[in-house]
Amino acid sequence: MTRFALRLEYDGRPFMGWQRQDHGPSVQAAVERAAKDITGEEVVAHAAGRTDAGVHAIGMRAHVDIARPIARFRLMEALNARLRPDPVAVLACEAVADDWHARFSCIARHYQYRIAMRRAPLTWEKGLVWRVPHDLDAGAMQEAAQVLVGRHDFTTFRSAHCQSDSPVKTLDRLDVTRDGDRLSVFASARSFLHHQVRSMVGCLALVGEGKWSKADLNTALEAVDRSALGFNAPPDGLYFVRADYP
Repeated sequence: MTRFALRLEYDGRPFMGWQRQDHGPSVQAAVERAAKDITGEEVVAHAAGRTDAGVHAIGMRAHVDIARPIARFRLMEALNARLRPDPVAVLACEAVADDWHARFSCIARHYQYRIAMRRAPLTWEKGLVWRVPHDLDAGAMQEAAQVLVGRHDFTTFRSAHCQSDSPVKTLDRLDVTRDGDRLSVFASARSFLHHQVRSMVGCLALVGEGKWSKADLNTALEAVDRSALGFNAPPDGLYFVRADYP
């Protein structure tokens, strides 16, 4: 039995998310189906993160255990061939130690949220960025974002369906950058709560619009109450960028 670590890229629009679902297609099911076609084995794919419906990835890490002898490059090529036409690609594949785990060995996860500030509707980017039809103050958003950095109870920014044992998380980075009519929000932590990044981005957008202040964001955080959330940004602009390992 060989454990293979994969680096995946995918367009989340056709999927119900990473996790296998009974009521729709998932990235996990697509990878497992492709692996079974190649090996004839019932393969389970484990990922560094469980992205929601409509959320994308440019560097998701995952692993599969394969009993049949196969070279890593051949496995990568075969998976890519059988994943078509699903918008999922294996960018890298390597054999790893048996105790390496895509989820439990991960020490940091990095996300990017992309916003397009334009009045015109999106065409080819529809579902790939969040369109906001007016200008946002990136400087105010960046300053307010630092309120959330550090170890906090993020109950306000946690989905009612979150299965995490504790709402307390340590946010290592939350930065807002601007390039023309585009904003990017970068978030890094060892782990995140369900909807945490989208909820933080939604509230930061309220700051960028001038509807909330830095103090309002802090009040929402300290409320530790989901009803204090200002806005939950859509999944369209969210990307799993990278997972770090020791």
